[in-house]
Amino acid sequence: MDIASLPLTPLISLIAGVVILIMPRLLNYIVALYLIIIGLLGLFPQLAG
Repeated sequence: MDIASLPLTPLISLIAGVVILIMPRLLNYIVALYLIIIGLLGLFPQLAG
């Protein structure tokens, strides 16, 4: 299995979930960063590729 063929969203979600379990205070920052990225991709779809 090639890592490049994995979908990005589930991989990010898995990593974020593990980090939140280890350090729950990071939840605010992770959610804020996720919302900012999703918002930017919604406003500027050409950034997504």
